[in-house]
Amino acid sequence: MENLALIDSFSEFKDDKLIDRVTLMAILEDVFRNALKKKFGSDDNFDIIINPDKGDMEIWRRRVIVADDDLDLENEEITLTEARKIEPDFEIGEEVSEEVKLIDLGRRAILALRQNLISKIHEHDNTNLYKQFKDLIGEIYTAEVHHVRPRVVILVDDEGNEIVLPKEKQIPSDFFRKGDNVRGIIESVELKGNKPQIIMSRTSEKFLEKLFEQEIPEVFDGLIMVKNVVRIPGEKAKVAVDSYDDRIDPVGACVGMKGSRIHGIVRELGNENIDVINYTTNQQLYITRALSPAKVSSIKINEENKRADVFLKLEEVSKAIGRGGHNIKLAGQLTGYELDVIREGNIAEEEDDVELTEFSDEIDAWVIEEFAKIGLDTARSILKQDVNDLVRRTDLEEETILDVMRILNEEFNS
Repeated sequence: MENLALIDSFSEFKDDKLIDRVTLMAILEDVFRNALKKKFGSDDNFDIIINPDKGDMEIWRRRVIVADDDLDLENEEITLTEARKIEPDFEIGEEVSEEVKLIDLGRRAILALRQNLISKIHEHDNTNLYKQFKDLIGEIYTAEVHHVRPRVVILVDDEGNEIVLPKEKQIPSDFFRKGDNVRGIIESVELKGNKPQIIMSRTSEKFLEKLFEQEIPEVFDGLIMVKNVVRIPGEKAKVAVDSYDDRIDPVGACVGMKGSRIHGIVRELGNENIDVINYTTNQQLYITRALSPAKVSSIKINEENKRADVFLKLEEVSKAIGRGGHNIKLAGQLTGYELDVIREGNIAEEEDDVELTEFSDEIDAWVIEEFAKIGLDTARSILKQDVNDLVRRTDLEEETILDVMRILNEEFNS
């Protein structure tokens, strides 16, 4: 019972969740054999008998009896006198088996053994944890906020595993409090020393793709395929979907009646604007769909340079570019083409048009920049817009926009 009492005293691993009793006993044997090698020089003549059900173990030392005058005793040998203390009728040449109590190893050896055992258990746990989360890379995972720091949020799952959500992997509008449940994908698992660091991401395109799988039954069942996903986290995303079944409208199935199906995904991503489009191998049609809501007049593709000239009417240019240039940027990423916008319009008006930068002495540079972000870089392109629409699409006040229009109108009416 002495061995059992010592094993039970190692409370750090007794209730370990990641290790079964059989594995624990195998680690125990390995640690004890190392301890025996250190004390006796070899463990070849030791038998370790483990009972995983009871959590007990016995250590037996086998030695051959030699004459008392044999002064150069090996680890595997015992003198006749010492042997007869165990059993009085032993003779030279016979084998003696004697149980070794852990307490016989000495206090220092037991402390070292205990530390070595704890280290081995932690190493086993870390290896298991690493393997477990390696298999979860690219999958959605939920954990609870444990601690919020300026550059990282520390999460803890139901098993007590620590997961890291760095600031750069958070959606800009994300705001977390202790106790909040957070969803993201397991993006990577890195070994920091011997301990695995589990990284979660909410900005990855894979997260949006997996949300489609989770929230839309036809995607989960494989009836609809997500062909490509691009996004500017928290701002805008484009998702190309396709179906082998002509009876299924992939866009309609993903969006749902009045956006009912995609609404939960949009809310999860901080009201990220998600455009869902039908995938096609017709590159001209694909680019046209990717530039929605703008109506494209025509497209000229240069396959060698992976560039495309997109011809649009003047009133469609700002829609194609989108706020902050997000729409055209994502359309290019989705289709794999560098998209160049070519304006179509009244030639006389274009020749008579004036670059907005020409008004830099009357209009502040940051105001000109705001218009340029939505593709409006000439006087006439702004004057053709609706004021309320410009207020919605820019960060400018109505008063500022009206003042700009007044300045521009004076140019053409003077």
